[in-house]
Amino acid sequence: MTDRYFRRGFGRRKEIEAVVQADYHSGLVDAIREEGHTRTFGEGEKAVTVRLAEAFGFCYGVDRAVDYAYETRTQFPDKRIFLVGEIIHNPHVNQRMREMGIEFLYPAAGKHGIDRFDFSGLTEDDVVILPAFGVTLQDFERLKQTGAVLVDTTCGSVLVVWKRVEQYARDGYTALIHGKYYHEETEATASQASKYPNGKYVVVLDMDEARLVMDYIEGKPGALSREAFVEHFRDKASPDFDPDRDLARIGVANQTTMLSSESLAIADEVGKSLARRFGSQAGFDIDEHFRSFDTICSATQERQDAVKEMMASEEGPPDIMVVIGGYNSSNTNHLAVLCAKHTITYHVSDAACIDPESGTIRFKPNGTPFNTPETTAEDWLPEGPISIGLTAGASTPNNKIGAAIELILTARGLTSELPAGEPVAA
Repeated sequence: MTDRYFRRGFGRRKEIEAVVQADYHSGLVDAIREEGHTRTFGEGEKAVTVRLAEAFGFCYGVDRAVDYAYETRTQFPDKRIFLVGEIIHNPHVNQRMREMGIEFLYPAAGKHGIDRFDFSGLTEDDVVILPAFGVTLQDFERLKQTGAVLVDTTCGSVLVVWKRVEQYARDGYTALIHGKYYHEETEATASQASKYPNGKYVVVLDMDEARLVMDYIEGKPGALSREAFVEHFRDKASPDFDPDRDLARIGVANQTTMLSSESLAIADEVGKSLARRFGSQAGFDIDEHFRSFDTICSATQERQDAVKEMMASEEGPPDIMVVIGGYNSSNTNHLAVLCAKHTITYHVSDAACIDPESGTIRFKPNGTPFNTPETTAEDWLPEGPISIGLTAGASTPNNKIGAAIELILTARGLTSELPAGEPVAA
């Protein structure tokens, strides 16, 4: 650690702990957790049983990033502080950053590459926070050149994937990354391949896009032509990507917040595809053509597993599932898709999407792009006793979960009945 680059905070956690608790804590969520993650409010026809997933909300990486941002503001009370993009994908948390006087540096709309951020206004008197997703290798070098103090909150799970991609590039394997090519984390991960002159990457969104790669590898009838392949992956592959040259040796990685079952399935199918393509060669060794490591972060896995366990429990799926988290949060979107396979599911960006007075809920349709317009459902809470499940993405604070529960209860004419003075939500 130098006086211009910090990755381990400033040792001021005790000073900011009370403020962070006040901003993001929920006594209601704590109370329900203490009762086995389930609590029934009201009686008879008005009864509402709230079921919380066993794992939800802030993960360690998000906790760390948020703490570091608060510590940074405390450490540098008089300096201009900037944030590259968003600290995490949660509107409430990012708004709190703004209220603390932290300015956001956003990329030019729809722009990718090393010059998508404008760092020209930064000086050595400024402080820049790098988000939990990390920044590209090129942006990091540009930021160092400004002389600004850099506070790096990149999640440890993301760093693990970076190491894999770097190893692939070093050993001559193209990194096939399961992720969203426009997502900050995937852009940063892909950039790690550029640490080596011949480092290559290609990003696939899902199994369908992975099959475009596999069909090309195997030369299947109907596979994309070379020109069509290059055009399709123009923004999703390394510069000068040549599918005839760069798909002979592949190492699979992933954006840490993707659906884990799909990441594993893609890796399995890509390995089989390479075996079919090169298996007839004398002395064939699959390890010479294929590598794979499960790089889904443990927090993402735990939240997905918790949802699956809730749906498969003895009680069965809840009547309604509410998933809380930013619409541009990858892990939250995947939780909503998982839940929607079993029960009616509403993905809301914030508790404020629930309106008890009008009896409506605003939500993003499950499985749609992050910028899909919200839709509104009326009378979404049916009559009679109901069970409502709640989960939240790894960037959603507990106070927003608690606020959502309060609004649901209000819509049914109920209250949480917590002791007077117990904190519920900010």
